[in-house]
Amino acid sequence: MPERVHILGICGTFMGGVALLARELGFKVTGSDANVYPPMSTMLADAGIDVMQGYQPQNLEPAPDVVIVGNALSRGNPEVEALLNRGIPYISGPQWLKENLLSYRWVIAVSGTHGKTTTSSMLLGILESVGLTPGYLIGGVPKDFGRSARLGSSDYFIVEADEYDSAFFDKRSKFVHYLPKTLVIGNLEFDHADIFDDLEAIQRQFHHLVRCVPGNGQIIHGTDDSILEVLDRGLWTPAIQMFESEESAQGAWTCQNLSPAYERLRLTTPDGESAELNWDLIGRHNALNALAAVAAAKHVGVGLVDACAALSDFAGVTRRMDVIGVVDDVTVYDDFAHHPTAIATTLDGLRRKLQSGRIHAVIELRSNTMKDGHHADALIPSTRKADAVYWFKAGGQPWLMTHSTGGEQHSFHNDLQALVEDVRQSVIPRDHVVIMSNGGFGGFHQQLLKSLRK
Repeated sequence: MPERVHILGICGTFMGGVALLARELGFKVTGSDANVYPPMSTMLADAGIDVMQGYQPQNLEPAPDVVIVGNALSRGNPEVEALLNRGIPYISGPQWLKENLLSYRWVIAVSGTHGKTTTSSMLLGILESVGLTPGYLIGGVPKDFGRSARLGSSDYFIVEADEYDSAFFDKRSKFVHYLPKTLVIGNLEFDHADIFDDLEAIQRQFHHLVRCVPGNGQIIHGTDDSILEVLDRGLWTPAIQMFESEESAQGAWTCQNLSPAYERLRLTTPDGESAELNWDLIGRHNALNALAAVAAAKHVGVGLVDACAALSDFAGVTRRMDVIGVVDDVTVYDDFAHHPTAIATTLDGLRRKLQSGRIHAVIELRSNTMKDGHHADALIPSTRKADAVYWFKAGGQPWLMTHSTGGEQHSFHNDLQALVEDVRQSVIPRDHVVIMSNGGFGGFHQQLLKSLRK
């Protein structure tokens, strides 16, 4: 077994998780990244993993036994070029995961455009609650566990199954390496415009994933037309639908909302068994995430009532409507939403819950798909449940201003300090500020809280 593993892009959520797993398996692990910041940098340090700031050829001295290359790395990167020139063995993260860990586990893969991290974390909580102690690799940090990955001590392994490509030398989606026995496909929309030309290209990768699920496994899926089209291309595994419904549906998983903001739910199994779930999460999207997690848990033997009991105590995931501060009765949330559907469902859930107060949505246009205008028609409408919307990095996206209705509720910013000041001057007591970004947002979160405290 190789003794030293070096990871390029180690502070990404996926690669950081791979690093934690490699360390648990007994490897000496080092890594490098251009952006080293919490929470991943803290988790890696706590695990005794040395992280080097920046990509430099000297990071490969002495030469590691193998280098795991993250998909954010490409040709021209100094460390990648040194790796190739010196003939050091290398592999993608998903391939390494398959060869070293997943090939001998019951893999439960959670896929889809939205909700993967939350659904995976819910499933982890359910299995943990009944003593199954699963391993996992999740693209976020479940609050009850404090880290994004662990080996676990049972046969089960939960993995967030991303459709993004594996590495610069392997353009297959990550999830084709995972070989799941239980597969969740929650939803399917166009995303990742930097590597996919259209929805059909993504559907092709999901079809490849479906081909990998054994006949004695199970596929649990939503009812989006885009998912059904994938399954129509070929299906060799028992498949069960899940959807929101006022009534149970024979042969399908259903969820019924019993409260304004989805805090009370009735979940029903394909054979008609029902149970209520009362919890702190809100929104239709989280209700469907819960349904998927309960259904996947059922496939590995966890009963409906036990699963609902576990979710009633679910603490959530960092950066998913995470309350990061309350200043003078102004509540500030950190949220990962970076797609029109995620933005819309998040704001709708909060609007349903609030008795009073305005919603301010602060959105960083960071993902390639949003920046390139692929969601131009959907972005402005996705914010209709907010009272004020602040778009950051809008200057390079004239299409966004073109699609705006022009009302005072929309403003466009390119200067972070000006954005902080605009939000600070706009809020009043009982207002809610939802900060939406899939990155660090230049430290905006803490800058805003500091400004509000003044």
